[in-house]
Amino acid sequence: MYAWNETELAIQDAVRQFVDAEVRPRREELEFGDTPPYDVLRKLWTTFGIDAMASDALATMLDKERSGGDRAAGSLTGGGDQGGMGVILVKELCRVSPGLVGCFGVSLGLAAATILARGTLAQKERWLPALVTLEKIGAWALTEPGSGSDAFGAMKTYVRRDGDEYVLNGQKTFITNGPYADTTVVYAKLDEPGVETHDRKILTFVLDAGMEGFTRGKPFRKMGFHSSPTGELFFDDVRLGRDRLLGETEDHEGGDGRDSAKNGFVAERTGVASMSLGIIEECLDVCTRYAKERIQFGHPIADYQLIQLKLAHMEIARVNVQNMVFRTLEMAKDGKQPALAEASAMKVYSSQAATEVAMEAVQLFGGNGYMSEYPVEQLARDAKSLMIYAGSNEVQITHVAKGLLGRAESG
Repeated sequence: MYAWNETELAIQDAVRQFVDAEVRPRREELEFGDTPPYDVLRKLWTTFGIDAMASDALATMLDKERSGGDRAAGSLTGGGDQGGMGVILVKELCRVSPGLVGCFGVSLGLAAATILARGTLAQKERWLPALVTLEKIGAWALTEPGSGSDAFGAMKTYVRRDGDEYVLNGQKTFITNGPYADTTVVYAKLDEPGVETHDRKILTFVLDAGMEGFTRGKPFRKMGFHSSPTGELFFDDVRLGRDRLLGETEDHEGGDGRDSAKNGFVAERTGVASMSLGIIEECLDVCTRYAKERIQFGHPIADYQLIQLKLAHMEIARVNVQNMVFRTLEMAKDGKQPALAEASAMKVYSSQAATEVAMEAVQLFGGNGYMSEYPVEQLARDAKSLMIYAGSNEVQITHVAKGLLGRAESG
């Protein structure tokens, strides 16, 4: 069974010290001050040398591909032996400001990872060096105003061929980093006359900020995840050369854009478990301290069994979610990842657990818990977003059921 080793525990202590020094004092600024979070993340990357490690790893992969080896592929956020460090970064940030994780998770785990998996060598050399160091920020644009969970079937953003180029039109919404991203991976349907709309190819393009016809809305006001800027993107006759089509072909050997998006879903949904773990750990720690300090009827509220029951349920949730995270780390060491159905199950359970724990934390704090000066108020709002983030939990249930039924048929 996986367990944190001494090195990982030392990293955890160091990251926690950084968060306490650099993030906690800026919590209200990030939460209410409309402050883009990217400088905080860049400082984290340089403090722990993540930018240098990512650059070295990318250089090694690209050198291998240049010399005729396998296509560069792998994790840009920590996999295999480094997977534990990635989880520690995620959960420690989520104890204070989960939105920060959404920012770098989308930039690296979705935008950069899609370019790494689907791009030509020239495309990787063009966009990845600045993305992996967070010098530039990436966005991943799939969701549209009318699509929601039916991202592919209801997609209306489209490209049409125009000689050797393409012309892009449409709109995307709920795009993490959208208002500020330097580099945006965009999914669009190919305008194919005679082909049913639902069956048309989905192509993947890379856009840079400032391109003619590409505009962005202001960050949305949201219930939670305030430190993660989210917005709309608009495409009005944006001209795209073939060099911006990932793979530079409409017939990618790994399938069309649907397949690349689905590959990102697994990483995103297992990542929700790590995010949930951080929220649960923080709620448990602050509630345990508060229960010992808060006096009612002459006793610390920790003496009352109903309070003890709340704390016990929080600990049970922490153990269960941590075990899910540990299983994913064990698989990563063997070069594997959970199936989509298992990733969806992890996402559903962990996000529900985090939301329930955070709401119970608000209840345990009483009137104080409802005040924004106390962290549990923010964590309750942020935890709830995880039940919608990376695909609503209702849709995840269908993936879990399909996985079960598929195994039953094959068995």
